[in-house]
Amino acid sequence: MSRPAKWHADGRVHNQTFTARTKVVDGKITLLSPTVGWWRDRPAPGSLVTPGSSLGQLEILGVLYGLVAPKDAAGVVLEAPGTERMARTAVDARSVLLTVDPEATAASAGLAAQADTTDVSETGLVFRAPLSGRYYARPAPGEDAFVQVGDVIAEGQTVALLEVMKTFNRITYGGGGLPAQAKVVAIGPGDEDDIEEDDVLLQLEPV
Repeated sequence: MSRPAKWHADGRVHNQTFTARTKVVDGKITLLSPTVGWWRDRPAPGSLVTPGSSLGQLEILGVLYGLVAPKDAAGVVLEAPGTERMARTAVDARSVLLTVDPEATAASAGLAAQADTTDVSETGLVFRAPLSGRYYARPAPGEDAFVQVGDVIAEGQTVALLEVMKTFNRITYGGGGLPAQAKVVAIGPGDEDDIEEDDVLLQLEPV
């Protein structure tokens, strides 16, 4: 567990955490409960799990503890039939909590925005959104952004996440009309902005 407990008026501890355990089966990562308790507030199917991200809460003898993903877990949560997201579920140290697909973020939509070469003479080289959705500039809250102004990015490099219908898609640099490498001179949307297909995500210059 983490730092010493802080007790609240309701008698529950809210700032200690447990870390889930992992098991890899057929290329998928299975997350296991670290102890006995009641599990609730599970991540929804299609949501993104990253190291240290929340997996809900464990209630042990009336006390609430945070439950987080371990450092070797990253991917998209798969469906878990028969499990209500908000319901309390009894778990022990062998219970399977979630299964995540580590390849889903990269392959779920094959997203690679493409530059519209008709715009190059007017607005410079641009990298556009392949779909409408919610734009995430960083892999998880508190972590560094995928790209920043002044960075040089290369083909295949992740530049953002795009949430479409509760599924996170990894947006990678590349596409027709784009050089193999480019320097980021401006970033269009802010973190967690809603964007439309063909919106300019990055303004670039060749290197």
